Amino acid sequence: MTIKHPIPKKKYEKKDRPKSMSYTSNLGMTLESDVEETNLYYLKTKRAVIYKKPTPVQIVDVSYPSRNKAKIVEAYYRTPSTTDFNGIYKGYYIDFDCKETKSTTSIPLANIHNHQIEHLKNIVDAGGIGFLIIYFKAYNEYYYLPFNVLYEYHLKSLKGGRKSIPYETFKERAYPIKFSFNPRLDYLTVIDEYIIPTMEKH
Repeated sequence: MTIKHPIPKKKYEKKDRPKSMSYTSNLGMTLESDVEETNLYYLKTKRAVIYKKPTPVQIVDVSYPSRNKAKIVEAYYRTPSTTDFNGIYKGYYIDFDCKETKSTTSIPLANIHNHQIEHLKNIVDAGGIGFLIIYFKAYNEYYYLPFNVLYEYHLKSLKGGRKSIPYETFKERAYPIKFSFNPRLDYLTVIDEYIIPTMEKH
């Protein structure tokens, strides 16, 4: 099967790596794989049920070598319409995406698609928990970015404001996520300590 990539192939290279990875030899392999390992740990310990959404593929051509067999000859990766991860935790619907940047000063808003922002807004408006996990490679730091902070910068950018979220904002208004052995990135602790208490007050 030939799959053509209308967007940079690099985005999909990490998905080719084995999902069953050693906890000791592959720590910090990629942000996405670390989140997937974290979610697997949550599932095994019955803490939460959170999965990665499958990448949508548009099938273009199918051949039938025999009556009982079909072979996909050509297909395209489609641009995901929402975010990468969703699930449930303590009765709350959770939906989020992961982004990373090499910059030492900010993360460009261009890294976050408008349809993802609109999707997260719908989740939050419906009473769910929507957020981003941001990785600053230069500092080896992970942050839980609440949707309200993201949306504030998004609206300002539409009115001619800056087109990025500065690193200082993460230090002041986001929540650091510790990298550890098990779980890798314990973002649920952030939700326990900061997000759910705030939601229960309203």
